[in-house]
Amino acid sequence: MMPASPEPNEDSMSRFGNLEFGPRQEGVVTPEVVTDEAFHLREAATAYEAGDFERALRAFSRVLEHNARNTAAWAGQVKMLIELGELREARLWADKALEQFPKEPELLAAKAIALARLGEVDSALAFSDAAIEERGESAYIWLARGDVLLARAEPAAAFCFERATILGGGGWFIRWLISRTYLFYRKFSLALKTLLSGQAGHDISPAFWVQAGLCYSELGRHELARHAIAQALELDPRHAAANALENRMERHDWWHWLRGHLRRFFFR
Repeated sequence: MMPASPEPNEDSMSRFGNLEFGPRQEGVVTPEVVTDEAFHLREAATAYEAGDFERALRAFSRVLEHNARNTAAWAGQVKMLIELGELREARLWADKALEQFPKEPELLAAKAIALARLGEVDSALAFSDAAIEERGESAYIWLARGDVLLARAEPAAAFCFERATILGGGGWFIRWLISRTYLFYRKFSLALKTLLSGQAGHDISPAFWVQAGLCYSELGRHELARHAIAQALELDPRHAAANALENRMERHDWWHWLRGHLRRFFFR
């Protein structure tokens, strides 16, 4: 897939053999764009902030085609696999990257998250410690620390998230990431509270509204969830996560209606 990347495991890394972009249109003349390393890195960051983790994963892969030593792209691939729930692949890809960059703090931090979410909490803490020891003053490293401590049910996780928020500039994106972490560990009220505490400007992102919809849905506040989904789709009608959540809510509404009718039929 990428010239300097290690050979992926056939079972756990199969998705990397299928990374593709959209079909090329023959005969269409478009302004020439320099699709270099910086271009794909910007594309990855944009997709990440939009919550389009598959597109971000592909873009990070393209970065490495240009520069196999770009550690931000290596870490980005692991982060995207985590966000996609591909935890075993994330752990394996982190191992491959750490063979080349054994002291890269964000790679260590990303592996810590993957291990924590796989239930390997002692190993996760060791990798988090290593990330902090290797100049650990970045938002993601403290986000990872909070993730690991949540997995260990330790109250100090809140302090780590506060530290991550400060290092991340206090904006909506870092709060969105923290909210997603709380949501993974089923801390639904904290996930919503963290999300809504973001600075002005968060409401222009479909990803923000999708996250709000997920939180409201898990808390049983379905009208607010539907409103959040509508906001996301108004901003981006093709947003994959928003459409998936809308479909899930429609199935919930149908089942709720059917259950009510069955209850009235059998118990009248």
